[in-house]
Amino acid sequence: MIPWSGTSARGVCKHGAARANTGRRVQYTLLPSNISPPDKDHAVRDAIELEVFKHLFHSIAEEMGAALRRTAFSPNIKERRDYSCAVFDGAGNVIAMGDHMPVHLGSMPMSVLAAIADLELGPGDLAMLNDPFRGGTHLPDITLVAPVFIGRVDAGDSGSPASPVLARWGEGSPARRRTKTARVPNKPQFFVASRAHHADVGGQYAGSMGICREIYQEGIRIPPVKLMRGGQFVRDVLALVLNNVRTPREREGDLGAQVAACHTGGQRLRELCARYGLARVQRAASELLDYSEELMRAFLAEVPRGRYAAEDFLDDDGLGATEAALEADEALEGDPKPVRIAVQVTFRAPQRREPFVEVDFTGSDPQVAGSVNAVEAITYSACFYVFRCLLEEDVPATAGLMRPVRVIAPRGTIVNALPPAAVAGGNVECSQRIVDVLLRALAQALPQRIPAAASGTMNNLTIGGSDPSSNEPFAYYETIAGGMGARPTKDGVSGIHCHMTNSWNTPAEALEYAYPFRVWRYALRRGSGGAGKFRGGDGIVREVEVLTESQVTLLADRRRFGPYGLEDGSAGAPGRAAVIRRDGSELALPGKFSTRLHPGERIRIESPGGGGWGKGIG
Repeated sequence: MIPWSGTSARGVCKHGAARANTGRRVQYTLLPSNISPPDKDHAVRDAIELEVFKHLFHSIAEEMGAALRRTAFSPNIKERRDYSCAVFDGAGNVIAMGDHMPVHLGSMPMSVLAAIADLELGPGDLAMLNDPFRGGTHLPDITLVAPVFIGRVDAGDSGSPASPVLARWGEGSPARRRTKTARVPNKPQFFVASRAHHADVGGQYAGSMGICREIYQEGIRIPPVKLMRGGQFVRDVLALVLNNVRTPREREGDLGAQVAACHTGGQRLRELCARYGLARVQRAASELLDYSEELMRAFLAEVPRGRYAAEDFLDDDGLGATEAALEADEALEGDPKPVRIAVQVTFRAPQRREPFVEVDFTGSDPQVAGSVNAVEAITYSACFYVFRCLLEEDVPATAGLMRPVRVIAPRGTIVNALPPAAVAGGNVECSQRIVDVLLRALAQALPQRIPAAASGTMNNLTIGGSDPSSNEPFAYYETIAGGMGARPTKDGVSGIHCHMTNSWNTPAEALEYAYPFRVWRYALRRGSGGAGKFRGGDGIVREVEVLTESQVTLLADRRRFGPYGLEDGSAGAPGRAAVIRRDGSELALPGKFSTRLHPGERIRIESPGGGGWGKGIG
């Protein structure tokens, strides 16, 4: 059964390597006989050591996330946990991910590679970027990348735990960061990275998540640059960013939390190498990459050969909802064109060290004028997530998992948009639909493994204005959960974040404390899950009153096409949104809009339910 991420269980899934039944050291052959054997040097591995290092690397990524959360300023990070952290080897291959946001984690390696390609990173340096066309997702997701240097004794490294001498990262002067007997290598042995969604990065709309026509309207776009050099902030770079956002103090605080996360990761990696020796740690990282690949190949070899095709649709690109029409309470005109996402997943006979699964998005619509375009990193991330979920929970999530998988995303399409396309919604809406269409195709090959469609939208709500209590600007951002799709053996879960999101909610108390809002209603949307032998989970109703003049923006989907059911199960109920005026009148709104609300007016979001699975009885 596919493991699911959500508010009640943090993480894409929990990972592990081969388990041993005894406490003694054992030799374990990793591959089944029907798969080509691995290279001679890696034919037999120590399963216990592999498991230990898998957990050690994973614990570093998790501790990085804890440091980020505990030191963050914004509710979006410290309450909703909209962040991710990961550990990479010296070539930029991911070797461990925290149990964080799938949409971040699958795409973060591309940001790390972009930083490595553009910058020469030395001890104490730290790169920053958010460019969606350089491995980013959308502009609010800012990534920090730090190199990790392991000092080595001049006489050579024997690989023993005592031989490395630690070169400290980002602390004090260069003389203090290095001992007299150590030399720092020219290239880092590892990298660590943290990514967090910042509640505002400038642009046309407060919260930087509006319906735009080009990326220049969405906020500040940061190529790979050095935020820190030699352990010190590059003040002009930081000032340039902070002068282009609505909430600079909060942004500076959140960036500082990301720096702390990277510092924590680097320190733990140096401690790991001090204990076990650099050579042994690097060997374990390399073996985890190979082991992940071999487990993925072993699973894919069991999938029936063939080509499985599917399609699904985004409601529209959002440009039909003009602010002028919403302000005048006018009915929206026209029939916005749905946006098609098509895929063919082809399983071929296993071939040694060659991809034998092809995921081809040829036939998807061209990129659109609105902001629902996905960049290539998003499409790759969605594929990584889906194929990772097909495996058991104890498989390490490394770059090796995707070696047997080839992803084809034609340039200039909705799944691989080119500049200057607007992409704010590609990360949050198009990514969900890519997952839906992939699972729909795989359900033909694995009907007893694949669930019906989940809510299929993150229901991105942003509200911005000026807080009357402080006369300071505020920017609030939240995603709203929905219903999980029913599974082949049980009902879907209600009110849960599924697939590419993995955030928590903002508690009503925290929301009202931090912003000039009042929460009127927060409840399950009863009956919204699709019917079937097993019912889809119900969505959520979230109703918020603004206490000051505010700009309210919604970027959501599944308003026209409800989440599909499988095996004759019914679709989940589509989502809805409405503004409630002070006189009690209501204005129904589409899934993508931006409008102004006056004090005392409310916005109500009703998220979709999940699809049903199987034909109902009676």
